[in-house]
Amino acid sequence: MNAIETLLCGHASVRRFTDKPVSDEVLHRITECGSRASNTGNMQVYSLVATCEPERRQALSVLHYGQCASAPVLLTVCADVNRYHHWCRQRGCGQPYDNFLWFLSGVIDASLFAQNLCVAAESEGLGFCHLGTVLYNAAAIADLLRLPQGVAPVITLALGYPAEEPRLSERLPVEGILHRETYCDYSDEEIDRIHQVREEFPFNQEMVRQNGTRNLAEIFTNIRYPKQANTDISRALLAYLAAAGFMNQ
Repeated sequence: MNAIETLLCGHASVRRFTDKPVSDEVLHRITECGSRASNTGNMQVYSLVATCEPERRQALSVLHYGQCASAPVLLTVCADVNRYHHWCRQRGCGQPYDNFLWFLSGVIDASLFAQNLCVAAESEGLGFCHLGTVLYNAAAIADLLRLPQGVAPVITLALGYPAEEPRLSERLPVEGILHRETYCDYSDEEIDRIHQVREEFPFNQEMVRQNGTRNLAEIFTNIRYPKQANTDISRALLAYLAAAGFMNQ
């Protein structure tokens, strides 16, 4: 593998950080690297909010259920049509991006930006953890970060210098992900084989034992991401997106 492949395949989420601050110069460099990512129409409908001040950072961590509270920086990547609308208004043009299509475009742009930023961060010796809870409390996060209409949080990254050497998590094999020419649906036997690495991973086996579930799938469907919670969060998120100006017809 080349250096980039080694860096990417060696990624592990960092959840414990030293108190060494991330300098403005480093933050600027990795943001610039993120900004070189491909995006929709070269419009860059995303923004980044870096939260470093301890009190606000702690309040933001609470909205992520206390995850990575030791990180010196929490980065919130937002879908942002506000900036583009402002530019259009100043040039006598309309504001046609206040709809769900452009929320999704912003999510795509934000995701590409964030991944570039993360690779750059690791090349600087930083570690990070993606917090998958940003959409659970999107309205409260938006309020804390003073996001105007047309701006919605979609990705949060805890960033800092690692205080641990995290273990690699398991991943599905490539043959379970890569389809050639067309999508080929899975047989029962293929599903068993593809997920074997996940089900045999010691950490996952211990989770099943501690929770007294029949298998790993039950951990996800009954405990981590149950249907009613998914439905409730979805309704709250759709209501927030409407209020944030992303659901106009």
